[in-house]
Amino acid sequence: MEMAGNPGRYVWFVALYNARAYYPVLAILFLDLGLTLDQYVMLNLIWAATIFLFEVPSGALADTFGRKKLLVAASLLMVAEMSCLLFAPKDGGWLLYSICVVNRLLSGLSEAAASGADEALAYDSLPEKNREEAWDAVLARAMRLRSVAYVFAMILGGLMYDPAVVNRVLPESWAISASFAHRLPVALVLVQALFCVVITLRMVEPKKLCHDSLGKACGGALKLILSTAKWVFTNPATLVIVVIGMAIDCVVRNFATINSSYYRLIELPEWSFGFIGAALGLMGYVVPTVAAKMNQRFGTLACFGIIACVALVGLMGIAPAAPHWGLFPAMLLMTTLGFLGFTMSRALNRETDSARRATVLSVKGLAFNLAYGSFSLGFSLLLASFPAEPAGEALRGALLWQIPFFAVTVFGLLWWGKRTLRRVTQ
Repeated sequence: MEMAGNPGRYVWFVALYNARAYYPVLAILFLDLGLTLDQYVMLNLIWAATIFLFEVPSGALADTFGRKKLLVAASLLMVAEMSCLLFAPKDGGWLLYSICVVNRLLSGLSEAAASGADEALAYDSLPEKNREEAWDAVLARAMRLRSVAYVFAMILGGLMYDPAVVNRVLPESWAISASFAHRLPVALVLVQALFCVVITLRMVEPKKLCHDSLGKACGGALKLILSTAKWVFTNPATLVIVVIGMAIDCVVRNFATINSSYYRLIELPEWSFGFIGAALGLMGYVVPTVAAKMNQRFGTLACFGIIACVALVGLMGIAPAAPHWGLFPAMLLMTTLGFLGFTMSRALNRETDSARRATVLSVKGLAFNLAYGSFSLGFSLLLASFPAEPAGEALRGALLWQIPFFAVTVFGLLWWGKRTLRRVTQ
């Protein structure tokens, strides 16, 4: 096996790891197992805190101990987290809750281990000549395959979870219970996890990045974390990329997490939510081609400006919350996440040297999560400041007020970024 095969393995890993059939039913999956809503919210906090704590250390370990080893660990952790959900006892009280806590811890560790290591290994496996153009092609393939897989996962997961739908296609003697049907999306993702293990075991680590001593790697990881974080936020190019990127991401990603509430506000039926997600996945298939051409024609800062303008149009379009028609600006807004992700990946990989690539990507991930968490908290406080009645009025008010925040913050940062980079080149 040669390193030349790593980019192709990365494409399949990204699709199988991220497109999970239980996503459209994630909340009700835990509730139907017997958890309360408060317990489910606490599980999400545990999951987020785990990623937050291990995001950067895992990236540093990937750069010092080996990226393939971190990806194999991420895949094995995915197998373990799916096994917890698959065999968790329904209405099992504290035993059920304890198993779900373990599931969220394993999931967070897996996400942290995979973050940055997969992209760094694939990027460094490309020939150095014309590497940036070659990475555009790999990234486009990965995004397209993930979009297709996401479409199937969203639709298939929702259908598999419904025993009435499953029993309609099965012989009467094979009819399954609701409890059995609720495990089917998890079982499918467990199979995907096993494929991820096989794929990552077949990846090849560059010899210059292989390390024999875990203890030595851990010692070097801390030093690498501190030096990399300092470099990211003192190097003008990476500082501008990360700060502007996280300012756009936090607003758009916050909307992506509350979109079901918005869909209900614009009077869309709940059965349509999964199909909307699938439609977004199909749109995501086209995004890489447009994003690659945009990045090849314009500089990174100009691409950020285009993304910001499109996002602002989307934010202005969703503010009136027009029944049914409000779906179109919402979909426009959420496609900007794909454009932003492509631009960020291309720009950061171009600026970063191989020895700390995974660490830089993890620092970026941590910064993005901090910005997203801060904006989500502010958005929640904004919602609470509006009257609860009539229904939906608080969300309408918050959507309106985020427009001037986004415009002033992002376009102010674009102006700052242009001046900062101009001083460097003078």
